[in-house]
Amino acid sequence: MSGEFAPEQKRYLEGFVSGLQAARAARGLQPGNGAAAIPGSGGAEPVGPDAAAIKAQDRIVGAGQKLSDPEKFKRELHPFDGYERLKAQAAANEPPKPPDNFRWRFYGLFYVAPAQNAYMCRLRIPNGILKHWQFAGVADLAERYGGGYAHVTTRANLQIREIEPKNAVAMIEAIQDLGLCSRGSGADNIRNVTGTPTAGIDPQELIDTRPYAREWHFHILNDRSLYGIPRKFNVAFDGGGLIPVVEDTNDIGFQAVEVKDGFGLEPGVWFRLLLGGITGHRDFARDTGVIVRPAEATLVADAIVRVFIDHGDRTNRLKARLKYVLDAWGFEKFLAAVEEKLGRKLTRTPTQALAPRPPFDRTAHIGIHAQKQPGLNWIGVVLPVGKHTADEMRGLARIARDFGDGDIRLTVWQNLLISGVPDARVADARAAIAALGLSTEASALRAGLVACTGNKGCKFALADTKGHATAIADWCEPRVNLDQPVNIHLTGCHHSCAQHFISEIGLLAAKVEQGESDAVEGYHIHIGGAFGPDATLGREIYRDVKAQDAPATVERMLKAYMSNRASPAETFLAFANRHDVDALKALAAEAA
Repeated sequence: MSGEFAPEQKRYLEGFVSGLQAARAARGLQPGNGAAAIPGSGGAEPVGPDAAAIKAQDRIVGAGQKLSDPEKFKRELHPFDGYERLKAQAAANEPPKPPDNFRWRFYGLFYVAPAQNAYMCRLRIPNGILKHWQFAGVADLAERYGGGYAHVTTRANLQIREIEPKNAVAMIEAIQDLGLCSRGSGADNIRNVTGTPTAGIDPQELIDTRPYAREWHFHILNDRSLYGIPRKFNVAFDGGGLIPVVEDTNDIGFQAVEVKDGFGLEPGVWFRLLLGGITGHRDFARDTGVIVRPAEATLVADAIVRVFIDHGDRTNRLKARLKYVLDAWGFEKFLAAVEEKLGRKLTRTPTQALAPRPPFDRTAHIGIHAQKQPGLNWIGVVLPVGKHTADEMRGLARIARDFGDGDIRLTVWQNLLISGVPDARVADARAAIAALGLSTEASALRAGLVACTGNKGCKFALADTKGHATAIADWCEPRVNLDQPVNIHLTGCHHSCAQHFISEIGLLAAKVEQGESDAVEGYHIHIGGAFGPDATLGREIYRDVKAQDAPATVERMLKAYMSNRASPAETFLAFANRHDVDALKALAAEAA
Protein backbone atom coordinates (compact mmCIF):
# COMPACT_ATOMS: atom_id res chain seq x y z
CA MET A 1 0.00 0.00 0.00
CA SER A 2 1.34 3.42 -0.94
CA GLY A 3 2.48 5.74 1.87
CA GLU A 4 0.82 8.72 0.17
CA PHE A 5 -2.56 9.97 1.45
CA ALA A 6 -5.34 10.42 -1.08
CA PRO A 7 -6.84 13.95 -1.29
CA GLU A 8 -10.00 12.87 0.55
CA GLN A 9 -7.90 11.23 3.29
CA LYS A 10 -5.83 14.40 3.65
CA ARG A 11 -8.96 16.53 4.04
CA TYR A 12 -10.29 14.10 6.66
CA LEU A 13 -7.01 14.16 8.58
CA GLU A 14 -6.79 17.95 8.41
CA GLY A 15 -10.25 18.19 9.94
CA PHE A 16 -9.44 15.57 12.57
CA VAL A 17 -6.19 17.26 13.58
CA SER A 18 -7.84 20.69 13.66
CA GLY A 19 -10.44 19.35 16.09
CA LEU A 20 -7.74 17.65 18.16
CA GLN A 21 -5.78 20.89 18.33
CA ALA A 22 -8.84 22.82 19.52
CA ALA A 23 -9.47 20.23 22.20
CA ARG A 24 -5.83 20.33 23.34
CA ALA A 25 -5.96 24.15 23.50
CA ALA A 26 -9.15 23.98 25.56
CA ARG A 27 -7.41 21.72 28.08
CA GLY A 28 -4.34 23.98 28.20
CA LEU A 29 -2.08 21.35 26.56
CA GLN A 30 -0.12 23.67 24.30
CA PRO A 31 3.31 24.37 25.79
CA GLY A 32 4.72 26.91 23.37
CA ASN A 33 3.83 26.00 19.84
CA GLY A 34 2.47 22.57 20.71
CA ALA A 35 -0.36 22.34 18.22
CA ALA A 36 -0.51 19.21 16.15
CA ALA A 37 0.76 19.28 12.60
CA ILE A 38 -1.16 18.35 9.50
CA PRO A 39 0.21 15.09 8.09
CA GLY A 40 2.41 15.82 5.15
CA SER A 41 2.81 19.50 6.05
CA GLY A 42 6.33 19.09 7.35
CA GLY A 43 5.82 21.33 10.40
CA ALA A 44 4.11 21.58 13.76
CA GLU A 45 2.08 24.69 12.99
CA PRO A 46 -1.28 25.51 14.58
CA VAL A 47 -4.12 25.07 12.14
CA GLY A 48 -7.74 26.17 11.94
CA PRO A 49 -9.38 29.56 12.43
CA ASP A 50 -7.60 30.22 15.76
CA ALA A 51 -4.13 29.53 14.33
CA ALA A 52 -2.96 33.14 13.93
CA ALA A 53 -3.89 34.03 17.49
CA ILE A 54 -2.27 30.86 18.88
CA LYS A 55 0.92 31.57 16.93
CA ALA A 56 1.00 35.11 18.30
CA GLN A 57 0.62 33.75 21.83
CA ASP A 58 3.29 31.12 21.18
CA ARG A 59 5.78 33.76 20.07
CA ILE A 60 5.29 35.61 23.35
CA VAL A 61 5.59 32.46 25.48
CA GLY A 62 8.60 31.35 23.44
CA ALA A 63 10.28 34.69 24.11
CA GLY A 64 9.94 34.12 27.84
CA GLN A 65 7.18 36.68 28.35
CA LYS A 66 3.94 36.16 30.25
CA LEU A 67 0.55 36.36 28.60
CA SER A 68 -2.05 38.62 30.19
CA ASP A 69 -4.81 36.84 32.09
CA PRO A 70 -7.43 37.32 29.33
CA GLU A 71 -5.01 35.78 26.83
CA LYS A 72 -4.63 32.80 29.17
CA PHE A 73 -8.42 32.51 29.45
CA LYS A 74 -8.77 32.45 25.65
CA ARG A 75 -5.93 29.94 25.34
CA GLU A 76 -7.37 27.57 27.95
CA LEU A 77 -10.88 27.62 26.48
CA HIS A 78 -11.93 29.64 23.48
CA PRO A 79 -15.17 31.38 24.48
CA PHE A 80 -17.05 30.01 21.48
CA ASP A 81 -16.15 26.50 22.64
CA GLY A 82 -17.67 27.17 26.06
CA TYR A 83 -21.36 27.52 25.25
CA GLU A 84 -22.33 24.34 27.08
CA ARG A 85 -20.62 25.67 30.20
CA LEU A 86 -22.57 28.93 29.89
CA LYS A 87 -25.78 26.95 29.54
CA ALA A 88 -24.94 24.88 32.62
CA GLN A 89 -24.33 28.03 34.64
CA ALA A 90 -27.66 29.43 33.47
CA ALA A 91 -29.47 26.23 34.42
CA ALA A 92 -28.01 26.54 37.94
CA ASN A 93 -28.60 30.33 38.07
CA GLU A 94 -24.89 30.53 38.81
CA PRO A 95 -22.83 33.70 38.30
CA PRO A 96 -19.58 33.30 36.38
CA LYS A 97 -16.12 33.28 37.92
CA PRO A 98 -13.68 35.86 36.47
CA PRO A 99 -12.35 33.72 33.59
CA ASP A 100 -15.87 32.95 32.40
CA ASN A 101 -17.04 36.50 33.01
CA PHE A 102 -14.44 37.47 30.42
CA ARG A 103 -15.35 34.62 28.06
CA TRP A 104 -19.08 35.26 28.09
CA ARG A 105 -18.50 38.79 26.82
CA PHE A 106 -17.84 37.12 23.48
CA TYR A 107 -21.60 36.43 23.56
CA GLY A 108 -22.37 40.00 24.62
CA LEU A 109 -22.91 39.12 28.30
CA PHE A 110 -21.20 41.16 31.02
CA TYR A 111 -21.64 40.17 34.66
CA VAL A 112 -21.45 43.57 36.38
CA ALA A 113 -21.29 42.74 40.10
CA PRO A 114 -20.91 44.45 42.50
CA ALA A 115 -22.79 47.26 40.72
CA GLN A 116 -25.61 44.79 39.96
CA ASN A 117 -25.68 41.04 40.65
CA ALA A 118 -26.74 40.48 37.08
CA TYR A 119 -25.64 40.44 33.47
CA MET A 120 -25.77 43.30 31.02
CA CYS A 121 -26.35 42.25 27.41
CA ARG A 122 -24.99 44.39 24.57
CA LEU A 123 -26.27 43.92 21.03
CA ARG A 124 -24.74 44.36 17.58
CA ILE A 125 -26.67 46.67 15.25
CA PRO A 126 -24.72 47.59 12.08
CA ASN A 127 -24.91 51.31 11.36
CA GLY A 128 -27.23 51.55 14.37
CA ILE A 129 -30.35 50.93 12.28
CA LEU A 130 -33.04 48.35 13.07
CA LYS A 131 -36.70 47.77 12.21
CA HIS A 132 -39.60 48.86 14.38
CA TRP A 133 -40.59 45.28 15.16
CA GLN A 134 -37.04 44.43 16.22
CA PHE A 135 -36.96 47.46 18.52
CA ALA A 136 -40.29 46.46 20.04
CA GLY A 137 -38.99 42.91 20.40
CA VAL A 138 -35.94 44.13 22.32
CA ALA A 139 -38.34 46.03 24.61
CA ASP A 140 -40.24 42.81 25.27
CA LEU A 141 -37.00 40.99 26.10
CA ALA A 142 -35.87 43.79 28.42
CA GLU A 143 -39.14 43.38 30.27
CA ARG A 144 -39.15 39.57 30.26
CA TYR A 145 -35.52 38.90 31.16
CA GLY A 146 -34.07 42.23 32.30
CA GLY A 147 -34.92 45.36 34.24
CA GLY A 148 -37.60 46.62 31.86
CA TYR A 149 -35.44 49.29 30.19
CA ALA A 150 -32.56 49.70 27.75
CA HIS A 151 -29.79 52.21 27.13
CA VAL A 152 -28.66 53.65 23.81
CA THR A 153 -24.85 53.60 23.85
CA THR A 154 -22.18 55.88 22.41
CA ARG A 155 -21.70 53.29 19.65
CA ALA A 156 -25.29 53.62 18.41
CA ASN A 157 -26.20 50.34 20.07
CA LEU A 158 -28.54 48.94 22.73
CA GLN A 159 -27.75 47.48 26.14
CA ILE A 160 -30.17 45.59 28.40
CA ARG A 161 -29.46 45.31 32.13
CA GLU A 162 -30.46 43.39 35.25
CA ILE A 163 -30.45 39.95 33.60
CA GLU A 164 -30.24 37.13 36.14
CA PRO A 165 -27.77 34.33 35.30
CA LYS A 166 -30.67 31.92 34.75
CA ASN A 167 -31.95 34.16 31.93
CA ALA A 168 -28.64 34.85 30.18
CA VAL A 169 -28.86 32.13 27.54
CA ALA A 170 -32.57 32.73 26.94
CA MET A 171 -31.78 36.39 26.34
CA ILE A 172 -29.05 35.94 23.74
CA GLU A 173 -30.99 33.24 21.91
CA ALA A 174 -34.16 35.35 21.86
CA ILE A 175 -32.15 38.26 20.45
CA GLN A 176 -31.19 36.00 17.55
CA ASP A 177 -34.86 35.11 17.07
CA LEU A 178 -35.38 38.83 16.31
CA GLY A 179 -32.79 38.74 13.53
CA LEU A 180 -30.31 40.58 15.75
CA CYS A 181 -27.29 39.30 17.67
CA SER A 182 -24.91 40.05 20.49
CA ARG A 183 -21.92 37.98 19.32
CA GLY A 184 -18.56 39.65 19.80
CA SER A 185 -19.96 42.85 21.29
CA GLY A 186 -17.61 42.74 24.28
CA ALA A 187 -14.11 41.66 25.35
CA ASP A 188 -11.34 41.27 22.75
CA ASN A 189 -13.47 41.65 19.66
CA ILE A 190 -14.38 44.01 16.85
CA ARG A 191 -17.22 45.98 18.38
CA ASN A 192 -20.46 47.29 16.90
CA VAL A 193 -19.77 48.99 13.58
CA THR A 194 -21.08 52.54 13.45
CA GLY A 195 -22.11 54.64 10.49
CA THR A 196 -23.92 57.83 9.62
CA PRO A 197 -27.35 57.54 11.28
CA THR A 198 -29.02 59.41 8.41
CA ALA A 199 -27.45 57.13 5.80
CA GLY A 200 -29.54 57.08 2.63
CA ILE A 201 -31.75 60.00 3.67
CA ASP A 202 -29.25 62.79 4.38
CA PRO A 203 -29.44 65.74 1.94
CA GLN A 204 -25.68 66.36 2.04
CA GLU A 205 -24.23 62.86 2.37
CA LEU A 206 -21.48 61.79 0.01
CA ILE A 207 -22.27 58.10 0.33
CA ASP A 208 -24.80 55.81 2.00
CA THR A 209 -22.78 53.96 4.66
CA ARG A 210 -25.34 51.20 5.30
CA PRO A 211 -24.11 48.62 2.78
CA TYR A 212 -20.48 49.02 3.90
CA ALA A 213 -21.28 48.78 7.60
CA ARG A 214 -23.48 45.79 6.88
CA GLU A 215 -20.80 44.03 4.81
CA TRP A 216 -18.19 44.49 7.53
CA HIS A 217 -20.68 43.36 10.20
CA PHE A 218 -21.41 40.06 8.47
CA HIS A 219 -17.78 39.56 7.50
CA ILE A 220 -16.88 39.64 11.20
CA LEU A 221 -19.75 37.41 12.28
CA ASN A 222 -18.86 34.68 9.80
CA ASP A 223 -15.09 34.47 10.31
CA ARG A 224 -13.99 33.04 13.64
CA SER A 225 -10.37 33.95 12.95
CA LEU A 226 -11.31 37.61 13.49
CA TYR A 227 -12.14 36.84 17.14
CA GLY A 228 -8.49 36.22 18.06
CA ILE A 229 -7.49 39.86 18.49
CA PRO A 230 -5.45 41.21 21.42
CA ARG A 231 -7.97 43.83 22.56
CA LYS A 232 -11.21 45.59 21.60
CA PHE A 233 -11.33 47.17 18.15
CA ASN A 234 -13.66 49.87 16.82
CA VAL A 235 -14.56 50.69 13.21
CA ALA A 236 -16.75 53.54 11.96
CA PHE A 237 -17.98 54.76 8.57
CA ASP A 238 -18.68 58.46 8.04
CA GLY A 239 -20.72 59.20 4.94
CA GLY A 240 -20.35 62.99 5.11
CA GLY A 241 -23.83 63.54 6.53
CA LEU A 242 -25.14 66.16 8.92
CA ILE A 243 -24.78 64.12 12.12
CA PRO A 244 -21.21 63.35 13.29
CA VAL A 245 -20.13 59.74 13.80
CA VAL A 246 -16.83 60.66 15.57
CA GLU A 247 -14.99 58.22 13.34
CA ASP A 248 -11.70 59.81 14.39
CA THR A 249 -12.08 58.17 17.82
CA ASN A 250 -12.03 54.66 16.30
CA ASP A 251 -9.22 52.20 15.57
CA ILE A 252 -10.27 52.43 11.92
CA GLY A 253 -12.18 55.40 10.57
CA PHE A 254 -13.49 55.28 7.01
CA GLN A 255 -14.25 58.89 6.15
CA ALA A 256 -16.11 59.61 2.89
CA VAL A 257 -14.26 62.15 0.77
CA GLU A 258 -14.66 63.48 -2.75
CA VAL A 259 -11.54 63.02 -4.87
CA LYS A 260 -11.06 65.87 -7.31
CA ASP A 261 -10.20 65.44 -10.97
CA GLY A 262 -6.67 66.08 -12.18
CA PHE A 263 -4.65 64.11 -9.61
CA GLY A 264 -4.18 60.87 -11.51
CA LEU A 265 -6.98 59.12 -9.59
CA GLU A 266 -10.51 58.25 -10.52
CA PRO A 267 -12.58 61.23 -9.33
CA GLY A 268 -15.58 60.57 -7.13
CA VAL A 269 -16.30 59.39 -3.60
CA TRP A 270 -13.70 57.29 -1.81
CA PHE A 271 -13.02 56.57 1.87
CA ARG A 272 -10.09 58.29 3.54
CA LEU A 273 -8.37 55.81 5.91
CA LEU A 274 -7.79 56.92 9.49
CA LEU A 275 -6.01 54.68 12.02
CA GLY A 276 -5.33 54.45 15.73
CA GLY A 277 -8.05 56.46 17.47
CA ILE A 278 -8.46 55.89 21.21
CA THR A 279 -9.23 59.16 22.96
CA GLY A 280 -9.26 57.50 26.37
CA HIS A 281 -5.51 57.10 25.73
CA ARG A 282 -5.33 60.68 24.47
CA ASP A 283 -5.04 59.99 20.76
CA PHE A 284 -7.22 60.55 17.69
CA ALA A 285 -7.17 58.37 14.60
CA ARG A 286 -4.64 59.84 12.22
CA ASP A 287 -4.84 60.31 8.48
CA THR A 288 -2.71 57.68 6.72
CA GLY A 289 -2.64 59.40 3.35
CA VAL A 290 -4.47 56.33 2.00
CA ILE A 291 -7.83 56.35 0.26
CA VAL A 292 -9.93 53.24 -0.27
CA ARG A 293 -12.59 52.44 -2.82
CA PRO A 294 -15.81 51.89 -0.86
CA ALA A 295 -16.26 48.43 -2.38
CA GLU A 296 -12.85 47.44 -0.96
CA ALA A 297 -13.35 48.76 2.59
CA THR A 298 -13.98 45.33 4.09
CA LEU A 299 -10.90 43.85 2.42
CA VAL A 300 -8.69 46.64 3.75
CA ALA A 301 -10.21 46.49 7.24
CA ASP A 302 -9.69 42.72 7.29
CA ALA A 303 -6.00 43.11 6.43
CA ILE A 304 -5.53 45.76 9.13
CA VAL A 305 -7.12 43.55 11.77
CA ARG A 306 -4.97 40.57 10.75
CA VAL A 307 -1.77 42.60 11.16
CA PHE A 308 -3.06 43.60 14.60
CA ILE A 309 -3.78 39.93 15.44
CA ASP A 310 -0.18 39.04 14.56
CA HIS A 311 1.56 41.94 16.29
CA GLY A 312 -0.68 43.45 18.99
CA ASP A 313 0.52 43.31 22.60
CA ARG A 314 -0.80 40.26 24.47
CA THR A 315 1.15 40.86 27.69
CA ASN A 316 -0.02 44.30 28.86
CA ARG A 317 -3.72 45.18 28.56
CA LEU A 318 -2.92 48.87 28.87
CA LYS A 319 -0.80 48.73 25.71
CA ALA A 320 -2.84 46.22 23.72
CA ARG A 321 -4.75 48.56 21.37
CA LEU A 322 -3.84 49.28 17.74
CA LYS A 323 -2.48 52.71 18.68
CA TYR A 324 0.48 51.10 20.40
CA VAL A 325 1.45 49.02 17.36
CA LEU A 326 1.38 52.22 15.33
CA ASP A 327 3.43 54.06 17.95
CA ALA A 328 6.05 51.31 18.00
CA TRP A 329 6.26 50.75 14.26
CA GLY A 330 5.30 54.02 12.64
CA PHE A 331 2.64 54.28 9.96
CA GLU A 332 4.77 53.34 6.97
CA LYS A 333 5.91 50.03 8.43
CA PHE A 334 2.36 49.21 9.50
CA LEU A 335 0.88 50.07 6.09
CA ALA A 336 3.56 47.95 4.40
CA ALA A 337 2.44 45.00 6.53
CA VAL A 338 -1.17 45.68 5.54
CA GLU A 339 -0.16 45.73 1.87
CA GLU A 340 1.57 42.38 2.36
CA LYS A 341 -1.65 40.92 3.77
CA LEU A 342 -3.65 42.42 0.91
CA GLY A 343 -1.22 41.31 -1.75
CA ARG A 344 -1.20 44.72 -3.40
CA LYS A 345 -0.35 48.36 -2.83
CA LEU A 346 -2.72 50.78 -1.15
CA THR A 347 -3.73 53.95 -2.95
CA ARG A 348 -2.02 57.11 -1.69
CA THR A 349 -3.15 60.64 -2.41
CA PRO A 350 -2.12 64.16 -1.42
CA THR A 351 -4.49 66.10 0.81
CA GLN A 352 -5.06 68.74 -1.86
CA ALA A 353 -6.74 66.10 -4.04
CA LEU A 354 -9.60 65.84 -1.53
CA ALA A 355 -12.52 68.25 -1.24
CA PRO A 356 -13.40 69.43 2.29
CA ARG A 357 -16.03 67.43 4.15
CA PRO A 358 -19.50 69.03 4.24
CA PRO A 359 -20.04 70.64 7.67
CA PHE A 360 -21.74 69.00 10.63
CA ASP A 361 -24.97 70.26 12.14
CA ARG A 362 -24.58 69.75 15.88
CA THR A 363 -28.33 69.76 16.45
CA ALA A 364 -29.39 67.53 13.54
CA HIS A 365 -29.91 64.53 15.83
CA ILE A 366 -32.72 66.36 17.65
CA GLY A 367 -36.00 67.63 16.19
CA ILE A 368 -37.51 67.73 12.69
CA HIS A 369 -35.22 67.68 9.64
CA ALA A 370 -36.00 67.38 5.93
CA GLN A 371 -34.67 64.30 4.16
CA LYS A 372 -33.27 64.31 0.65
CA GLN A 373 -36.45 62.51 -0.39
CA PRO A 374 -38.94 65.34 -1.07
CA GLY A 375 -41.77 65.57 1.45
CA LEU A 376 -40.15 63.25 4.01
CA ASN A 377 -38.46 64.01 7.35
CA TRP A 378 -36.56 62.43 10.17
CA ILE A 379 -37.48 63.18 13.77
CA GLY A 380 -34.78 63.12 16.43
CA VAL A 381 -36.18 61.98 19.79
CA VAL A 382 -34.53 63.04 23.05
CA LEU A 383 -33.71 60.15 25.40
CA PRO A 384 -32.45 61.54 28.70
CA VAL A 385 -28.85 60.26 28.94
CA GLY A 386 -29.79 57.39 26.62
CA LYS A 387 -32.32 55.56 28.79
CA HIS A 388 -35.82 54.46 27.75
CA THR A 389 -38.32 52.09 29.30
CA ALA A 390 -39.84 49.07 27.57
CA ASP A 391 -43.17 50.91 27.26
CA GLU A 392 -41.45 53.91 25.67
CA MET A 393 -39.61 51.63 23.25
CA ARG A 394 -42.81 49.90 22.16
CA GLY A 395 -44.48 53.29 21.74
CA LEU A 396 -41.63 54.58 19.58
CA ALA A 397 -41.76 51.41 17.50
CA ARG A 398 -45.48 52.00 16.85
CA ILE A 399 -44.78 55.60 15.83
CA ALA A 400 -42.04 54.47 13.42
CA ARG A 401 -44.44 51.92 11.95
CA ASP A 402 -47.51 54.16 11.73
CA PHE A 403 -45.96 57.50 10.79
CA GLY A 404 -42.55 56.71 9.31
CA ASP A 405 -40.76 54.18 7.12
CA GLY A 406 -40.46 51.66 9.97
CA ASP A 407 -36.78 52.28 10.74
CA ILE A 408 -35.34 53.15 14.13
CA ARG A 409 -31.96 54.87 13.75
CA LEU A 410 -29.70 55.02 16.82
CA THR A 411 -26.99 57.66 17.10
CA VAL A 412 -23.67 57.91 18.95
CA TRP A 413 -25.28 60.83 20.83
CA GLN A 414 -27.41 58.39 22.84
CA ASN A 415 -30.71 59.10 21.12
CA LEU A 416 -32.69 57.85 18.13
CA LEU A 417 -34.25 59.03 14.89
CA ILE A 418 -37.57 58.05 13.33
CA SER A 419 -37.22 58.42 9.57
CA GLY A 420 -39.51 58.65 6.55
CA VAL A 421 -42.23 60.79 8.17
CA PRO A 422 -44.31 62.65 5.55
CA ASP A 423 -44.77 66.40 6.01
CA ALA A 424 -48.47 65.90 6.66
CA ARG A 425 -47.81 63.42 9.50
CA VAL A 426 -45.05 65.30 11.37
CA ALA A 427 -47.40 67.04 13.80
CA ASP A 428 -49.19 63.79 14.59
CA ALA A 429 -45.89 61.98 15.11
CA ARG A 430 -44.62 64.69 17.46
CA ALA A 431 -47.85 64.55 19.45
CA ALA A 432 -47.55 60.77 19.74
CA ILE A 433 -43.96 61.11 20.96
CA ALA A 434 -45.05 63.70 23.52
CA ALA A 435 -47.82 61.37 24.69
CA LEU A 436 -45.08 58.89 25.66
CA GLY A 437 -43.53 61.54 27.90
CA LEU A 438 -40.65 62.09 25.46
CA SER A 439 -39.63 65.16 23.49
CA THR A 440 -38.30 66.15 20.07
CA GLU A 441 -36.79 69.35 21.43
CA ALA A 442 -33.79 69.88 23.69
CA SER A 443 -32.00 72.85 25.14
CA ALA A 444 -28.54 73.80 23.89
CA LEU A 445 -27.22 71.98 26.95
CA ARG A 446 -29.25 68.75 26.88
CA ALA A 447 -28.78 68.23 23.13
CA GLY A 448 -25.12 67.46 23.76
CA LEU A 449 -25.39 65.79 27.17
CA VAL A 450 -23.79 62.33 27.14
CA ALA A 451 -23.13 59.96 30.04
CA CYS A 452 -21.84 56.41 30.36
CA THR A 453 -23.68 53.82 32.46
CA GLY A 454 -22.06 54.93 35.71
CA ASN A 455 -21.77 53.02 38.96
CA LYS A 456 -25.45 52.10 39.01
CA GLY A 457 -24.64 49.43 36.44
CA CYS A 458 -20.89 49.28 35.81
CA LYS A 459 -18.30 47.95 38.24
CA PHE A 460 -15.56 50.18 36.83
CA ALA A 461 -17.40 53.48 37.25
CA LEU A 462 -16.50 55.69 40.20
CA ALA A 463 -19.63 57.86 40.11
CA ASP A 464 -23.31 57.92 39.14
CA THR A 465 -22.65 59.60 35.80
CA LYS A 466 -26.20 59.45 34.44
CA GLY A 467 -27.65 60.82 37.66
CA HIS A 468 -25.04 63.58 37.86
CA ALA A 469 -25.51 64.50 34.19
CA THR A 470 -29.20 65.03 34.83
CA ALA A 471 -28.39 67.06 37.96
CA ILE A 472 -26.05 69.32 35.95
CA ALA A 473 -28.71 69.94 33.32
CA ASP A 474 -31.45 70.54 35.90
CA TRP A 475 -29.25 73.05 37.75
CA CYS A 476 -27.80 74.94 34.78
CA GLU A 477 -30.83 75.27 32.50
CA PRO A 478 -32.74 77.80 34.64
CA ARG A 479 -29.54 79.70 35.48
CA VAL A 480 -27.72 80.00 32.14
CA ASN A 481 -29.46 81.12 28.96
CA LEU A 482 -27.34 79.23 26.44
CA ASP A 483 -27.93 80.08 22.80
CA GLN A 484 -25.14 77.91 21.36
CA PRO A 485 -24.88 74.11 21.77
CA VAL A 486 -22.29 72.93 24.30
CA ASN A 487 -21.34 69.28 24.60
CA ILE A 488 -21.02 67.98 28.18
CA HIS A 489 -19.83 64.36 28.58
CA LEU A 490 -19.56 62.43 31.85
CA THR A 491 -17.54 59.23 31.94
CA GLY A 492 -17.16 56.96 34.94
CA CYS A 493 -13.63 55.58 34.55
CA HIS A 494 -10.44 55.57 32.49
CA HIS A 495 -12.11 53.48 29.77
CA SER A 496 -13.78 56.74 28.71
CA CYS A 497 -16.89 55.20 27.16
CA ALA A 498 -18.51 58.66 27.11
CA GLN A 499 -15.35 60.16 25.55
CA HIS A 500 -14.88 63.06 27.95
CA PHE A 501 -11.67 64.17 26.22
CA ILE A 502 -13.55 65.20 23.03
CA SER A 503 -16.26 67.18 24.82
CA GLU A 504 -16.25 70.93 25.29
CA ILE A 505 -16.81 70.18 28.97
CA GLY A 506 -15.73 66.68 29.96
CA LEU A 507 -16.05 65.13 33.40
CA LEU A 508 -14.00 62.08 34.40
CA ALA A 509 -15.22 60.38 37.58
CA ALA A 510 -12.91 60.16 40.57
CA LYS A 511 -13.01 59.44 44.27
CA VAL A 512 -12.48 62.69 46.16
CA GLU A 513 -10.96 62.61 49.65
CA GLN A 514 -13.11 64.30 52.27
CA GLY A 515 -11.10 64.88 55.41
CA GLU A 516 -10.92 61.86 57.67
CA SER A 517 -14.09 60.33 56.24
CA ASP A 518 -14.41 58.06 53.26
CA ALA A 519 -13.87 59.41 49.78
CA VAL A 520 -16.95 60.69 47.95
CA GLU A 521 -17.94 60.65 44.30
CA GLY A 522 -16.48 63.43 42.22
CA TYR A 523 -14.88 64.46 38.94
CA HIS A 524 -11.83 65.85 37.22
CA ILE A 525 -13.22 68.45 34.80
CA HIS A 526 -11.77 69.12 31.34
CA ILE A 527 -12.44 71.94 28.92
CA GLY A 528 -12.05 72.55 25.20
CA GLY A 529 -12.24 69.06 23.68
CA ALA A 530 -13.54 68.51 20.14
CA PHE A 531 -13.68 66.01 17.25
CA GLY A 532 -13.69 66.20 13.47
CA PRO A 533 -11.95 69.15 11.79
CA ASP A 534 -11.47 70.84 15.20
CA ALA A 535 -10.19 67.67 16.90
CA THR A 536 -8.40 68.43 20.13
CA LEU A 537 -8.19 66.85 23.57
CA GLY A 538 -9.73 68.67 26.49
CA ARG A 539 -7.43 70.23 29.11
CA GLU A 540 -7.94 69.60 32.80
CA ILE A 541 -9.25 72.76 34.45
CA TYR A 542 -10.46 71.43 37.82
CA ARG A 543 -9.41 68.38 39.80
CA ASP A 544 -11.26 66.51 42.53
CA VAL A 545 -14.56 68.36 42.31
CA LYS A 546 -17.19 66.71 44.50
CA ALA A 547 -20.20 65.49 42.54
CA GLN A 548 -22.48 67.71 44.61
CA ASP A 549 -20.41 70.73 43.50
CA ALA A 550 -20.24 69.79 39.81
CA PRO A 551 -23.49 71.52 38.73
CA ALA A 552 -22.44 74.89 40.17
CA THR A 553 -18.93 74.47 38.74
CA VAL A 554 -20.30 73.84 35.24
CA GLU A 555 -22.67 76.78 35.71
CA ARG A 556 -19.70 79.13 36.35
CA MET A 557 -17.89 77.80 33.28
CA LEU A 558 -20.94 78.43 31.10
CA LYS A 559 -21.52 81.90 32.55
CA ALA A 560 -17.87 82.79 31.94
CA TYR A 561 -18.38 81.86 28.30
CA MET A 562 -21.60 83.83 27.91
CA SER A 563 -20.08 86.94 29.52
CA ASN A 564 -16.70 86.88 27.78
CA ARG A 565 -17.21 85.45 24.30
CA ALA A 566 -15.90 87.59 21.47
CA SER A 567 -19.30 87.73 19.78
CA PRO A 568 -22.67 85.97 19.94
CA ALA A 569 -21.45 83.71 17.14
CA GLU A 570 -18.38 82.48 19.02
CA THR A 571 -18.71 78.86 20.09
CA PHE A 572 -17.78 77.57 23.52
CA LEU A 573 -14.91 75.66 21.88
CA ALA A 574 -13.49 78.78 20.24
CA PHE A 575 -13.84 80.70 23.50
CA ALA A 576 -12.08 77.97 25.47
CA ASN A 577 -9.26 77.71 22.97
CA ARG A 578 -8.61 81.49 23.11
CA HIS A 579 -7.59 81.22 26.74
CA ASP A 580 -5.18 79.19 28.82
CA VAL A 581 -6.45 77.22 31.79
CA ASP A 582 -5.50 79.83 34.38
CA ALA A 583 -7.36 82.55 32.48
CA LEU A 584 -10.43 80.31 32.16
CA LYS A 585 -10.36 79.64 35.91
CA ALA A 586 -10.17 83.36 36.61
CA LEU A 587 -13.13 84.11 34.33
CA ALA A 588 -15.17 81.35 35.96
CA ALA A 589 -14.32 82.73 39.42
CA GLU A 590 -15.57 86.14 38.32
CA ALA A 591 -18.83 84.55 37.19
CA ALA A 592 -19.46 83.02 40.61
